[in-house]
Amino acid sequence: MTPTLVFVFGLCLGSFLNVCIHRLPRGRSIVHPRSRCPRCFHSIAAYDNIPLLSYLLLGGRCRHCRGRISAVYPLVELLTGVVLLLAYRQFGLSAPGLKAALLALALIVLTFTDLHYRRLPDAVTFPGIAAGFAFALWVPVGDGTAALALGGLGLGLPAPRALSVLDALLGALLGAGLLFLLGEIFSWLMRVEGLGLGDVKLMAMVGLFLGFKLTWLTLFLGSLVGVAVGGLYIWLRKKKRRYRLPFGTYLSLAALVALFWGEPLVAAYLSLSQ
Repeated sequence: MTPTLVFVFGLCLGSFLNVCIHRLPRGRSIVHPRSRCPRCFHSIAAYDNIPLLSYLLLGGRCRHCRGRISAVYPLVELLTGVVLLLAYRQFGLSAPGLKAALLALALIVLTFTDLHYRRLPDAVTFPGIAAGFAFALWVPVGDGTAALALGGLGLGLPAPRALSVLDALLGALLGAGLLFLLGEIFSWLMRVEGLGLGDVKLMAMVGLFLGFKLTWLTLFLGSLVGVAVGGLYIWLRKKKRRYRLPFGTYLSLAALVALFWGEPLVAAYLSLSQ
């Protein structure tokens, strides 16, 4: 019964995430006014705001103006339910499960804000950075990179909590530092803005949550998908070379993959390279 409750709770939470996605990039309150149709602005009644079910019963249209409602709304609800269920299946009702769930929720919001508005709101990334650091003190990152680096330098290992924080900071340094450096190089060479600081803050958050190895995996997968999918989109739609791709969307989706399947992926890669 618990998995079902977790999934249903995720669907309901996804309805709230939709509000965050469409209001935070525009600097609007996420508590007032109540949800309304994006076309006629008529307030949505509670019985028309049941996750997934209301969208299906109304045929994806507003009850009042019959305007079509984007399929992104139920998609966000469904995705939120799925990721919370994954967090529960993998970590249970525990501190690591809470950590995974909070990161996943933040990544869902950032995926769609960057996709729709080309923005990664500070209202998500800054609290995410603070939460990532706090969780590093509470839930061991367990990356192992800090221990390896200290051992290579001939230094003794600190207390487990300090080692976890070091792993988190190394992840943040890799993610944020590499993107910032690449963005500056691109701007200097092309004389146009490269990567935005939103991407840098996103990867600082991801690094603090996931550590060095999974942050590297996130950068690799996000870049790979960005080049493949983004390049194909530009070619098919005949966009100009300076068309701004939602790189934060690709990074956020890659971080979700790293969060739930990153460790076996890294282990499989290391086994192949031996």
